[in-house]
Amino acid sequence: MRELGLTAPGLAAAVNKAITVITGRCGTVSERTVGNWTSGRTKCPNTVQLAALEAVFGCPADELGFTLRGARRRGQPMEPPVKRRAFIASVTAVAVPAAASRSRVGMSDVQRLRARLDALMALDDQLGGHAALETAALAGARMARQLQQLPATDRVRRALFSVAADYTATAAWSCIDAREGTRAQQHLDRALALAGLAQDSTAQLRLWNSHAMLAYQRTDYTTAVAAGHAAHACAVTRTDPLTASLAHARTAIGHAAAGSRQAALRSLGHAGEALTRAHTQPRPSWLAFYGPAELAAITAITHQHLGQHDIAEWAAHRALAGIPEQFRRNRASATVRLALAQLHQGDTEQACATATGAYTLVGTDPIPARLRTLLGDFHRSLLTLAPRSAQTRQWTDRVISERTRPQ
Repeated sequence: MRELGLTAPGLAAAVNKAITVITGRCGTVSERTVGNWTSGRTKCPNTVQLAALEAVFGCPADELGFTLRGARRRGQPMEPPVKRRAFIASVTAVAVPAAASRSRVGMSDVQRLRARLDALMALDDQLGGHAALETAALAGARMARQLQQLPATDRVRRALFSVAADYTATAAWSCIDAREGTRAQQHLDRALALAGLAQDSTAQLRLWNSHAMLAYQRTDYTTAVAAGHAAHACAVTRTDPLTASLAHARTAIGHAAAGSRQAALRSLGHAGEALTRAHTQPRPSWLAFYGPAELAAITAITHQHLGQHDIAEWAAHRALAGIPEQFRRNRASATVRLALAQLHQGDTEQACATATGAYTLVGTDPIPARLRTLLGDFHRSLLTLAPRSAQTRQWTDRVISERTRPQ
């Protein structure tokens, strides 16, 4: 708890959020429950609480001092619901042998950490940002920093700084998706320092891309544009046109939100041209989301800000035709963007039917805060543009029923 800066109420909140991720139901852990754990009065929490504790701390429950019983004591794993099992596996698999028991660190250690990071990115694609993902990412960064204490070559040491930067960037992104801006900023600042020590321009581009997204959330569009330019200035954009395209696309959104029409269209043009020059090559897993379909989704956002809703609708259709099925959150976001474009063109009934598809895509999983905010934007626009329609009343009833969904 001291390492993570958690108080008893803070740990209770984190465990409850992890329980929501694991089971789909709200957790009921209280400050008193945490007191029972830390005092030793509770020797072993129940199965779901143990799974959540492992998620929060990024290590097996027995390393936290609990006396395991039954199947767990005999070395058999817990069995959380199948839908969440991949999450627990990805979190608890972060650990590598403790630094104190090692004599030297090599690239195989870095590769193991990278593999666990890829698992967390796959989880993010499905569920979006949440507290347990953030904590798991920070646990991976902490392990990379611990391995820095061991003898290593300069190459390995830079690689450890790089993987620590990427884990911390993942924590930052989780906070951005959860709209936890203050924590996101702290993680981004730390990750930029690590990326600089690693001399990793791809990690730096990722972080400036996240800076642009955070500034956009905060309606600080001048900073969003500046962060997009900083991303394009990273060395990797000179050798990988796909990264250059992403930097231009992110800049386009900032320009459009600020009302700079020509600059936004110019950046979109640069993004499209760079993407035509991109070719298949090994890239970090965090970049897997970006390609023609995601550029189409960004095009829809840009034209919505410019008031060109017919073009935004066309671009959103293109995005949905190409975004892979595993990127459920991205598909849900593009769906709401399509609904907004239809609504602003006066097709209220179709817009409501389209927006409902976002809930279908998410299913029973918690809705990430960023997507929830976008759905709120749709609801507010609906109330403004068609306050007396039957579709608006039906949609409002749907929104009220969805408020019971886990956060």
